[in-house]
Amino acid sequence: MKKVVIIGSGFSSLSASCYMAKAGFDVELFEKNDTVGGRARQLVKDGFTFDIGPSWYWMPDIFDKFFADFDKKTSDYYQLDKLSPAYKIFFGDDVITIGDCMDKICQEFERIEAGSGAHLKKFIAKAQENYDIAINKVVLRPGLSPFELVTKETVLRVDQFFKTISSEVRKRFKNPKLISTLEFPVLFLGAKPSKTPSFYSFMNFADFGLGTWHPRGGMYEIIKAMKNLAEELGVKIHTNSPVDVINVSNGKVKGISSKGENIEADYVISGADYHHSETLLKKEYRQYSESYWSKKTYAPSSLLFYVGFDKKLNNIEHHNLFFDTDFEKHAQEIYDDPQWPSNPLFYVNFPSVTDASMAPDGCETGFFLIPIAPGLEDTPQLRAQYFDIIIDRFDKHTKQNAKKSIIFKESFCVNDFIEQYNSYKGNAYGMANTLKQTAFLRPSLKSGKVKNLYFTGQLTVPGPGVPPSLISGKLVSDLIIKKN
Repeated sequence: MKKVVIIGSGFSSLSASCYMAKAGFDVELFEKNDTVGGRARQLVKDGFTFDIGPSWYWMPDIFDKFFADFDKKTSDYYQLDKLSPAYKIFFGDDVITIGDCMDKICQEFERIEAGSGAHLKKFIAKAQENYDIAINKVVLRPGLSPFELVTKETVLRVDQFFKTISSEVRKRFKNPKLISTLEFPVLFLGAKPSKTPSFYSFMNFADFGLGTWHPRGGMYEIIKAMKNLAEELGVKIHTNSPVDVINVSNGKVKGISSKGENIEADYVISGADYHHSETLLKKEYRQYSESYWSKKTYAPSSLLFYVGFDKKLNNIEHHNLFFDTDFEKHAQEIYDDPQWPSNPLFYVNFPSVTDASMAPDGCETGFFLIPIAPGLEDTPQLRAQYFDIIIDRFDKHTKQNAKKSIIFKESFCVNDFIEQYNSYKGNAYGMANTLKQTAFLRPSLKSGKVKNLYFTGQLTVPGPGVPPSLISGKLVSDLIIKKN
């Protein structure tokens, strides 16, 4: 039986471990932290439960397909609730509520801009076609050749790779609030809407067409499900086990070293940060130079706060976006001229609005996120300053004094992403999906310098986000399984 060692235990690593074990490989997984999950870990404090990483459950079909590959269903492991409404966007003087179906969303668009409902239906119909092509064809290719992008469907849409989401949205909608609402989902791909190919409008279908869901108990339930599945399939999981070296002999991987012990393997897959993974190799075995990494466009980092409130809050939903400041300016301060934002947009997640298990009775669990440029200076003073900015704006727009109901507050930012996840420049979501960083133009799943060494996760194919990470684990496994 051939042996595979997997580094890291985020979504892509757990996905790869399941596929490799199912194919009959002996699989051992090594995680540096004390719990599995990578960036999708959990904080439990004083009866409050927080997902400390991903908090949006989009593209439920991808999760269904993953578990179906093992003759399982998501409902074997966790219960899903469709959120109604999906989320609210606060624009200061107005609040847009995104309902749980297209009819409700069209009505809301129509309220703001006459005639926009019909435009939205056409836009989402095209986005749905793109979703079908992206998810069932393009995303399932391993990014080894430019010809993978050439299908009869993509050839007919080639113009959509050279136009941007921003231009497509602005052609159809004039109201700046509607424009921001439609440009927001591509921020999950980690680039400005003005730099993201319009083909990625499939994210708008994921949002409006498929809806926003919540696994009861939080996103960490998915990690627990994948861990249980991996162990059912025979995967051995080691926590508190950082990998110090990827061992290579005569250009072929031999295994890893962890805590002074050598573990031999026929294959190594690293789901840890790609840049960090290459530092575990001698220089001659690294595919990408420091200058290569420094020139790439990264998805944002984040300043995150996990806040316990001693009462139920008013005028909030499960997901809330605060777009009461200049969207363009904040995007420029992330991508064009990296700096701490002068007037940040922010997002707040209150899972306890729909899931009583996430907070003690009569209390609220709040997760606040400000997207920021990776690599910024990160100090306690800056964290405190920015929390004051957003909690004051939160209170103003929701017409309450939540600030005085705070029991505790924990934060997480650039330094933590680096320290806990070895994240390049402290990025939160990996490498952005710009045209020059799509498919075969991303760092490769397969090492070109070391035989039997592979990579998975959000810095490689297909890209950032939880569903793409599940797919990345499948793609890398397929490459190895086909060799055997």
